[in-house]
Amino acid sequence: MDGSKVWRACGKGAAGVAFNLRHRVTTAEVNAGHGLVTPPKGMKVRMIDCALIAIGGAATGATTVDILMGGAKLVAAAVAGLTQSTLLRAGATNAAILADGASFVVGAADAPVTIGKTGGSLATATNIDVILTFALE
Repeated sequence: MDGSKVWRACGKGAAGVAFNLRHRVTTAEVNAGHGLVTPPKGMKVRMIDCALIAIGGAATGATTVDILMGGAKLVAAAVAGLTQSTLLRAGATNAAILADGASFVVGAADAPVTIGKTGGSLATATNIDVILTFALE
């Protein structure tokens, strides 16, 4: 998913504005790695909050489902906690964040936010809903 239409509509006035993205990602997309946010050229993303929900069954197979930016794992959601319809929020039980709040600092310019997995292939759940609140700076 690319929010470029929103960024173009807002222009540079989008800096510091909070955006909320809800995206249903298929299990196959998680396994392959899937783009969530592509910032406009020269802008940076800062995650404000993130939540994940397993849809269509409990997640199995992988160790974690990860929200990444520029190679950094902002959120590592334990598959054991991704049971059907359960909300996992960044920093809560089963959804680890980086030490010292580093998951919530501004990323590098042009660094996209993606979803992926660690460990084996994600299975059983048909989708993972991602609810991502972020700012462009």
